[in-house]
Order: sequence, then structure tokens, then C-alpha cells
Amino acid sequence: MSHLSQTKGRREDNQQESMAYIRQMLGELRQVALREGADMLCYLIEMAYVEAGDVQAGVRPRSVFHRERDKTADMTM
Repeated sequence: MSHLSQTKGRREDNQQESMAYIRQMLGELRQVALREGADMLCYLIEMAYVEAGDVQAGVRPRSVFHRERDKTADMTM
């Protein structure tokens, strides 16, 4: 295995661990918000929890800002 592929593998492992940690913290924050009766905050935290799960599962990219933008082919400006 090359050094580059080992580094990439470690980075992906770290990203997975970070996303799992974020989901765990969001779950705990949702419980606190629920106890406080903060319905809108519960909803927003839950949406973030779902998003983190989708990212962790590879269903969504980590960032909408880093993916390839749609480009129009052969268009001059």
C-alpha cells in the first residue's frame, strides 16, 4: 500500500470518527432541548442529526461548497 493511500485511508477514518462524534453530540443536545421544551430547536437539531447520518453513510457530500459545480460545456464569455 502506498503512503498516499495510507494517508487518505487515515483521513477518511478520522472523518468518519468526527461525523460519528457530531451525531452523538447532536443526539445529546436534542435531549436537552426536548427537556427544555424548545420545539423549534429540537427540530433543527434533529435535521442536523439526520444530515450527519446521511454524510456518515455516504448519501450526501460533507460540503455543498466543495463539490464540482455544474458547468456549461463549450460556452464562451
